[in-house]
Amino acid sequence: MLRRLHPHQPTSFAFTAANLAWGRGQISKYPEGRQASAIIPLLWRAQEQEGWLSRPAIEHVADMLGMAYIRALEVATFYFMFQLQPVGSVAHIQICGTTSCMICGAEDLVAVCKELVNPKAHALSADGKFSWEEVECLGACANAPMAQIGKDYYEDLTPEKLRDLIGRFSNGEVPVPGPQNGRYAAEPLAGLTSLKEFESGRQRYNASAQAAVDLRDTVKKIDGTEVPLLTPWLGKAAKPAPAAKAAKPKVAKAPAPVAPPAMQGAPVAPKGLKAARGGRADDLKVIVGIGPKLEALCHRLGFFHFDQIAGWTPAEIAWVDDNLEGFNGRVTRDGWVAQAKDLAAKIKGS
Repeated sequence: MLRRLHPHQPTSFAFTAANLAWGRGQISKYPEGRQASAIIPLLWRAQEQEGWLSRPAIEHVADMLGMAYIRALEVATFYFMFQLQPVGSVAHIQICGTTSCMICGAEDLVAVCKELVNPKAHALSADGKFSWEEVECLGACANAPMAQIGKDYYEDLTPEKLRDLIGRFSNGEVPVPGPQNGRYAAEPLAGLTSLKEFESGRQRYNASAQAAVDLRDTVKKIDGTEVPLLTPWLGKAAKPAPAAKAAKPKVAKAPAPVAPPAMQGAPVAPKGLKAARGGRADDLKVIVGIGPKLEALCHRLGFFHFDQIAGWTPAEIAWVDDNLEGFNGRVTRDGWVAQAKDLAAKIKGS
């Protein structure tokens, strides 16, 4: 199936403060030079925030990870979990159309979606609340036919039950997911034939449905109020790497990332200069992670010399990370301060 970006795109994208902190935590899981490994969780977080993946969102994530745009676009267009067009504000309905569901009535469920949502897949309903598509096997064959609505499975469906679900979602309800015919999980329709001794002591819903009921997140979008990502591998405090005792090569190797700015207190703008001292700026491009665009941005912010960057405090690092205009997080990710200390020491000793 050919997957293209939607013809109508927003002008920009930015993570919320909570999602940006979460994203930086994800990036910190990976060693230096392997930040691109975080591409899928960051794209998913962007989709959860906006409902779908726009081109500005994909490019924003690519900038955070230091990836070429085409590489991020390859990932976003390859995986069907990423929606490349606007979806319903309440729910996106995915009808399983593979063999088991198909022979058990999936086509009737598709007909309901065409009637109540939109005759075309991936198109919004008149009120903008719903969208739908037919997907490949979702792995709930014993409970066919079924659909994934938001994050959860609604199984053992009939056209009437799907109509009822759509109506309840439209009214602001969050129906309990799982089997919709009274079954507990995926036991025989006639009832349990073994392990009957466990039937009386079990919880009200099966584990998946119970978790959805407890969290109430079936169609809830990620907004930063959920449990934050923990980063125990970063330690309790971030300590900048000490300056090298001996001269280093011109191109410094970026050290392991320090703790994300979100963990280091309120951001504070570093003191900048109106112009380079003596009219001659240091070549900031020597720092791994700074190219011509970032060097020009640093100059606009008043940063011209290695010793300026070397003296940034954690709070100042956080401020710069948040003001890099599309390159957010690069100071922490690439260890600018430690590199600048090495380079400033080399200049001082020469």
